[in-house]
Amino acid sequence: MEYLQIGNVKIKKTAALAPMAGVADYAFRKVAKEYGAAYVVSEMASCKGMVYSDRKTAELLNVTDYERPMAVQLFGCEPEFVAPAVRIAEGFRPDIIDLNSGCPVPKVAGNGSGSALMKNPKLFGEMVTAMVKATSLPVTVKIRKGWDDSSVNAVEIARIAEECGAAAVAVHGRTKNQMYSGTADWDIIAAVKQAVKIPVIGNGDVDTPEKCAEMYKYTGCDLVMVGRGALGKPWLFQQISAYMKNEVIIPDPPVSQRMLIMLRHIENICNERGIKVGIREARKHALWYTKGLRGSTEYRRQISTLESIEQLQEIAFRITKDNE
Repeated sequence: MEYLQIGNVKIKKTAALAPMAGVADYAFRKVAKEYGAAYVVSEMASCKGMVYSDRKTAELLNVTDYERPMAVQLFGCEPEFVAPAVRIAEGFRPDIIDLNSGCPVPKVAGNGSGSALMKNPKLFGEMVTAMVKATSLPVTVKIRKGWDDSSVNAVEIARIAEECGAAAVAVHGRTKNQMYSGTADWDIIAAVKQAVKIPVIGNGDVDTPEKCAEMYKYTGCDLVMVGRGALGKPWLFQQISAYMKNEVIIPDPPVSQRMLIMLRHIENICNERGIKVGIREARKHALWYTKGLRGSTEYRRQISTLESIEQLQEIAFRITKDNE
């Protein structure tokens, strides 16, 4: 097995789970790790919010030994909040600290953070520098292709990150304006890889083991990061590991096993968040797990108003019966 080195952190060169706000929580990271995710990243936490004792910080940044190697991801646009936020983040004992410079969501980018940092290279550099100076841990950055098609500057931003001391850069091959639509541009990932000496992590449109291998070959990236391709399909990491090792194709598990994985995942969400909040969070995951299954239209309608684990268990039983 080949490994990537980020600072003193070794990561298998299979596939990492991308950070996804509101999705890649502990329960999802745990099931992804069970199936072989090589590396995981927390949901993003606000530097400013952390400094002002945001009560959600502990939930967002908690790191368990089972998840290692793991990064915590911070976002913000005010360098003066970086050092105190990093000190708080270090208390959770992550392996790596990541700066989010790619989130396209309006409430983040609209405030000058996330992907909006790519419109301000000087400020971006100040944020990276502040983070690097504040910690002895490796610092990485997550960026996009650019803000829009008229301002594709991932190469420039990646070079700034390297100059400011970042240990690696992850590139999502879409612009901020694309959000998650259209096709990811793997050429920009390849261009960044050619432009910097630090490791480059590629992200965008990998939803099969073959596409993972293709991204490695096409872009020359040092690690592949999988986001939406793993939604409702955490076993994708196991399939990628097998394919990268000896090109073996592991089929998707039978529907009965998929439903058991779904139930275990959602029970973990409810254990973490409590039933009331957890079951609301569970609905989107259950919709992903049941996508494309026979009779799913009616079941998905029921899932959209899900109120209890028992209700989901009954739906899972009926889905299994209808599909096997």
